[in-house]
Amino acid sequence: MQTVLIVDDEPNYRLIISEIVGDEGYEVLTAESAEKAMPIVRETDLDLVITDMRMPGMDGMELLHEIKIFNAELPVIMITAFGEVEKAVKAMQAGAFNYLTKPFNNEELLVSVQKAVNHYALVRENLRLKSEVSERYSFANMIGKDEKMQKIFSLIEKIAPTTASVLITGESGTGKELVARAIHFHSPRRESPLISLNCAGLPEHLLESELFGHEKGAFTGAVALRKGRFEVADTGTIFLDEIGEMPITLQAKLLRVLQERTFERLGSTKPISVDVRLVTATNKDLKEEIARGNFREDLYYRLNVLNLHLPPLRERVGDIPLLATYFIAKFAKQLSKPKLHISNNALRLLERMRWEGNVREFENTIERAAILCADNCIEVSDIQTEIEPVSGGHAVIPASLDHLPNNLNLPEFLDRIEKELIVNAMRDNNHIQAHAAEQLGITKSLLQYKIKKHQISKSA
Repeated sequence: MQTVLIVDDEPNYRLIISEIVGDEGYEVLTAESAEKAMPIVRETDLDLVITDMRMPGMDGMELLHEIKIFNAELPVIMITAFGEVEKAVKAMQAGAFNYLTKPFNNEELLVSVQKAVNHYALVRENLRLKSEVSERYSFANMIGKDEKMQKIFSLIEKIAPTTASVLITGESGTGKELVARAIHFHSPRRESPLISLNCAGLPEHLLESELFGHEKGAFTGAVALRKGRFEVADTGTIFLDEIGEMPITLQAKLLRVLQERTFERLGSTKPISVDVRLVTATNKDLKEEIARGNFREDLYYRLNVLNLHLPPLRERVGDIPLLATYFIAKFAKQLSKPKLHISNNALRLLERMRWEGNVREFENTIERAAILCADNCIEVSDIQTEIEPVSGGHAVIPASLDHLPNNLNLPEFLDRIEKELIVNAMRDNNHIQAHAAEQLGITKSLLQYKIKKHQISKSA
């Protein structure tokens, strides 16, 4: 739902324009002066401002100037009195989207409003796309000659053109978000937004606000109206990662959105309709979560219309040379090392690793090696790993312990090892506790207890 701010010192005009625009389904806010309008502009996610040219105090031209300083792309329609065409031309030169001369008819106003909000939606989408490199999500850049990955690529081609909900499953680091983006960019919705949200690590009320938005004053700290991810993703795709971490109470609201295609912002009873495709991902077994009472069975079947399960890297070892080539080329460009390459011994070592963190861990390992290597050649000594290579199918317990003091007793020794493992897991997973807990093989709540126990900060 697009939001329009109407600024006019004449109450009758504010009321008339509000009713005309509101009847067309736009959300309308009003201000009786430019001075009162600017806080709304700064605090609200607006799609259009309609302002009178002649007002006491700060006039429409000054308001236009202030709006353009704050947000150069936000469209402004100026309303002028008959005979003030020269001022209107100056306003257009200053960045106004259009101007209307009093008296104007309803159709003229609504056509101008529709053009303005459509233009702004296009501008915002272009800005978003500049920060995305859509080629990254083409199949050519999703690396995998393994039969399992080839099957995934084939399924994406079949799934993408549909509107059905998709559930992507697999271990952390297998590329679930990349697959979600591939589905979006190969779908008819590719020109509309792809909006992502990780459901892990946010308190319930903040997650609800992120999903559905909130009205100003809906809760402590809600100082402005904010649109939620569903509203922003309208006509596009929304990707909810770590869906298994969503609180059970929010699952009911998500189910309603899927069933009715409507929701309300926090603090509002006004339903908002949306047309979005939902793609979700999880590294949990949702059927087990259902059995434990942590996940709604009816929601599971709504989400799991189509399922894609991504294999762990250790089950497609044949793809490691391809992945190594891809990431070496990537970091060669980033680090200005055009001759960067890898030795055969180092490549054989990569093929023997277990890669519990999958492709994410693999990429990080290549990046570190690319930075550390001498003479543009990645050697075995440049590959820093937390776990030794597999031997007879079992991971050898890690790394040297020479760095630990010799005078530690057993409890102190175990505490130091535990703290190091937690710090490394948090770093490897960008401080996302749910991912770190999975890597460590413990629950998220136990991880939180141990972080507190060892006084581990984000800077650790």
